[in-house]
Formats: sequence, C-alpha cells, structure tokens
Amino acid sequence: MEIWINPACSKCRSAISLLEAEGAEYTVRRYLEDVPSEAEIREVLERLGLEPWDITRTQEAEAKELGLKEWARDAGSREQWVAALAAHPRLIQRPLITAEDGTAVVGRTDEAVRDALGRRP
Repeated sequence: MEIWINPACSKCRSAISLLEAEGAEYTVRRYLEDVPSEAEIREVLERLGLEPWDITRTQEAEAKELGLKEWARDAGSREQWVAALAAHPRLIQRPLITAEDGTAVVGRTDEAVRDALGRRP
C-alpha cells in the first residue's frame, strides 16, 4: 500500500494517523517532492476508475491560472489533463491510497481510508 501525501494537508495527516492506528504497512510518497510521471498518474487513474479531471483540485491558484474549469472533459482531452497533473502536482487530489488488491481510493474521509485497508487481493 502506498499513500500519496502533502504533509501540510490535514486530510493527509488524518489518513496517516488512521493507517498507523490500524497497524497498516504502507509507504509514504510526498508527491510534491517525488512528482509522479504521466504514466504513474494514468496507472493510478486506472486503479481509481476515474478520469484526471475527477482528481484535479480545480480551486487551486495554478488551476485558475491554467483555466482548467474551461477545459473539455472528454477522451480527447484526457492526455492534456494528465500532462497538467504531472507538470503541476499540487493539483492532484490527496491523499491517494493504492490498495493491496490493485485498486486505489481518494482517502479524504476515514471511511475511504478504512475501505482501502479492507481491500485484500
């Protein structure tokens, strides 16, 4: 299990605390420092079953500068969104947790983190 975090994020700290309390084995990835590649973002999206715009923090200043709210949300625009997330990792929703069964969740709630913990291969 891996969790992508921003240490300054309260939701990330909460998710880590819950993982610790449950005795989970996990690896922390500080994705603002260890920026995921476009291929890694595509893989996580596949695991999440989501599109890149579904995990984009559109209220961030960078999103507004890029004009993301006006970008098309369709198959033809998918790679543009993936490239933007790789170039501007702050736009990636957090925390992202990859579960042991090959899926992933956006762990913004305790329920989502517990869901990831319960997913076994």
